Amino acid sequence: MNEKIVTKNFVCTFIAQFSLALVMYTLMSTITEYVTAFGATAAIAGLVSGIYVVGGLFSRMYSGNAMEKYGWKKIVIIFGIIHFTASCLYIFANNVVLLLIIRFIHGIGFGATMNAIMIIAMSGLPKSRYGEATGYFMMSTSLGVAIGPFVGGLIYDNFGGNGCFAAAMIFSFFIVISMSMVDTKNLDPWYQKVKTTDDQAQNSNTIKRFSIDRFIEIKAIPISLCIFCLCFGYAALMSFYRLYAQYTNLTNEFKYFFLIYAAMLIVSRPVAGKLQDKLGDNAVCYPCILAQVVGITLIAWKPCMITIVICALFGALGYGTLNSTLNVIVNRQS
Repeated sequence: MNEKIVTKNFVCTFIAQFSLALVMYTLMSTITEYVTAFGATAAIAGLVSGIYVVGGLFSRMYSGNAMEKYGWKKIVIIFGIIHFTASCLYIFANNVVLLLIIRFIHGIGFGATMNAIMIIAMSGLPKSRYGEATGYFMMSTSLGVAIGPFVGGLIYDNFGGNGCFAAAMIFSFFIVISMSMVDTKNLDPWYQKVKTTDDQAQNSNTIKRFSIDRFIEIKAIPISLCIFCLCFGYAALMSFYRLYAQYTNLTNEFKYFFLIYAAMLIVSRPVAGKLQDKLGDNAVCYPCILAQVVGITLIAWKPCMITIVICALFGALGYGTLNSTLNVIVNRQS
């Protein structure tokens, strides 16, 4: 008997994760162009784009302990509100320094919120169909990766940076609303810990003792490094593709990149999840890694309409599909 994948929690976390990805990639794909309009260099523009991820790294390291101490839902709502508030502040950023500060705070809200959403969502997936269910859920992120830059470019071209900031505010609001509807009582160990005073005291004492294990899952490091390398190449393409399109005179051609990416992703993600359940991790990982290498290499070596299409297709097989596959491995080992 197949366990049910689509539940209320699944739908709410899917919407929240999709909205979170939309915010990240709508802004990441346009923020460099917005910053260069201030007269900043490409290096400064890259810093403004990347400091968002730095803020996310810091909050992710903290959020694991915070979720254990205060509960999953409370943390996701608090940092979701921080994320929404930061989205509202972009409209006041009239210089690069202020934009850097807001981006960093926004990243803090992003990192902890994403961490909490992922934990809540993955904990509720059926174990007998874990790879398949993860593939469906991770489409929320990958569709955000695909649609976000397209939406961001469309809004930026018609309404400028303020239009993108307004869209980020709306998407961020959806995150808070969706996660407020999630029920974590049967998933979150925190509810069991608060039942007795002894358990509370023991939990408090444990948190006070410093341990590297509380910040880093040692067993997850090898896979995390793979995800880091995977994201590194794709993030470079994501942040500078509009500038690269202008440099190579392929602005119109690049508009189709993320539509092709999204279409391929919808097909590849569910299939890859089922193959992972049946054939194992390596049967999916190695072909996806090769696809990622080929796609990025072609777009850098000879940019044209054909290589844009190939890069979009192989990017969906590479970054889009492999990201989900590696997350399944990490959660299975943890």
